[in-house]
Amino acid sequence: MNKQSDVFLILNGEEPNHLPDLTSYSLICATDGAIHFLEKKGITPDLLSGDFDSSSHQPKDIEVLHTPDQNFTDFEKMLSILHERGYASIDIYGASGKEQDHFLGNLHTALIWKDRIDLRFFDNHGTYFFCSKEIEIKDILGKTISLFPFPEAKNISTTGLQYPLKKESLSFHQRIGTRNKAIEENVHIQFTEGDLIVFVNHN
Repeated sequence: MNKQSDVFLILNGEEPNHLPDLTSYSLICATDGAIHFLEKKGITPDLLSGDFDSSSHQPKDIEVLHTPDQNFTDFEKMLSILHERGYASIDIYGASGKEQDHFLGNLHTALIWKDRIDLRFFDNHGTYFFCSKEIEIKDILGKTISLFPFPEAKNISTTGLQYPLKKESLSFHQRIGTRNKAIEENVHIQFTEGDLIVFVNHN
């Protein structure tokens, strides 16, 4: 959770109430409509990309890439650009909120890219990410943790949670793992098959 990311990326979803220390990133990026939020904050990104259907504003003093291909979302096209340039990890803001179909679409994109780039999402309620087959999440004592199969994850075992799982399976069709709580500083999660999204709330 404390790993430094290469890239800060903001999408055109719900505007974050707080931003991280942007000086810790090697690159600051935005998809088209999100440029307005950054400008309100006095922040100039290094890279702006998109089809510019939600904003025609293109600053002259930064790198702007017009990516009009409607077969892919602006988020997908940005990930492709960053992957081609060799960036390995991205912190993403503005992926949730507003239209919920966009949020689900962003999760679908993350599922496609999760094995190529380390993607971590942040919003005004917490952070979420696709979990690797084994992970330790540090310094989260007392926080609410939810485990969402996408759509299924098998043989899940956890330590450090109020309601531990012991080689159990979760499925969108039957059982999901919402609103658990960390009772230790560090939580360990492992599973053998499928895909699992972990939500860590701020509370």
